[in-house]
Amino acid sequence: MKFITLVMGLLILSACHTEKKPVGAITNENDYNKFLTAEAPTTTSKYFEIWNSKIKPDSMQLTSFGIVASEYNRYFKSTGDIQYLKKAAQALHRAVTIAAVGKSNYYRALARNYIAQHRFKEALEWAVKAHNLGSGLKESEQLLFDVHMELGNYTEAESYLKKIRNMSDFGYLIRLAKWSDHKGDLTKAIGFMEIAKRIAETSKNKELILWSYTNLADYYGHAGRIKKSYDHYLKSLQLDPKNAYAKKGIAWIVFSYERNATEALRILDAVTHQNQSPDYWLLKAEIAEYLEDNQKKDSYLEQFDREVGNPSYGDMYNGHTVALLQERPDTTDKALHLAMKEVQNRATPQTYDMLAYSYLKRGDKNKAMEIAEKHVAGQTQEPEILYHLAEIYKENGVTEKVADLKEALQQAIYELGPLMEQRISEL
Repeated sequence: MKFITLVMGLLILSACHTEKKPVGAITNENDYNKFLTAEAPTTTSKYFEIWNSKIKPDSMQLTSFGIVASEYNRYFKSTGDIQYLKKAAQALHRAVTIAAVGKSNYYRALARNYIAQHRFKEALEWAVKAHNLGSGLKESEQLLFDVHMELGNYTEAESYLKKIRNMSDFGYLIRLAKWSDHKGDLTKAIGFMEIAKRIAETSKNKELILWSYTNLADYYGHAGRIKKSYDHYLKSLQLDPKNAYAKKGIAWIVFSYERNATEALRILDAVTHQNQSPDYWLLKAEIAEYLEDNQKKDSYLEQFDREVGNPSYGDMYNGHTVALLQERPDTTDKALHLAMKEVQNRATPQTYDMLAYSYLKRGDKNKAMEIAEKHVAGQTQEPEILYHLAEIYKENGVTEKVADLKEALQQAIYELGPLMEQRISEL
């Protein structure tokens, strides 16, 4: 699932509902309870302290900077604390400054850091620098595929995908899966990821295995193969009991598939005690709305606002923020402004969808239609975006397209979440 899509229903009137599990409910709290009490992630180690102690204001200890940056990245992934991502970038900038050899490795690491910060244009600059050095060419070409996909430069991305073609290479297969998903062929995407998973398992590389399991869990969820999705999130937790992303995935299955909102909140409460990523508060707010607990919903949304108010996040949560601003009548102008900024950052069907839908919510249905037809329609199968298209078409009287989209959306309720069921039925 893609959780950025989940905020769409947050500020609408809740539809009547009953909490019930469908026939063949698949989760069991005994499967995951032990992971909810996992110790909080550690953010230091003797290894880290040794290398960090070698860094002085005038330090030339290149190895220290690389290792410390890697540890900071690990801390960020486990805690969601943005300060660690920023500190990693600082260490890498210092490494880039003093490196005489191996410079391309630090360029690539810095580019990946900027991707995580949603500073995609800067990421591209560092990726190009790494590529121009010629060292580690395959790694640079893989990175350039990643950056161009984020920027919406799909022709360039495809050209790099062709350059790295190797059906026995994990790095190529996961990117081929991403490309297949982008092209709307989820079956192929899953097939390539399953091959990549087998390669990762054979390699015994825990990081690659974990990456395979969580990504396959997502793909299986998109395909409606919920049991396989659940099983792979559990496998992820068996490898890494502190993995917040896998716990969030299970919470989504419990909420959206089994409609057990109370249990989903219990899982997420355990997550937010250990991980600071702001998007968890949006998911908790959505679930609270489903439970018709407006007090909790407002509290969770306020927590999200406080978190993303930290300037260190930069543009990382613009998409989430736009979705919220669109639903508040007094903030549609802010939504439009931020959506314009996102299109400038990266011109993708997703960001153009933000822009088109912002115009619609602001009352300019003609401008929304113009943008949607030119930059969005036929370019993605993301359920959230298809719903926005349906609303735009409905407001512009294009009823035949609404009917086609409605049929597709009714098959995507799991991905969109229970709050969207009523809105889809009213299209």
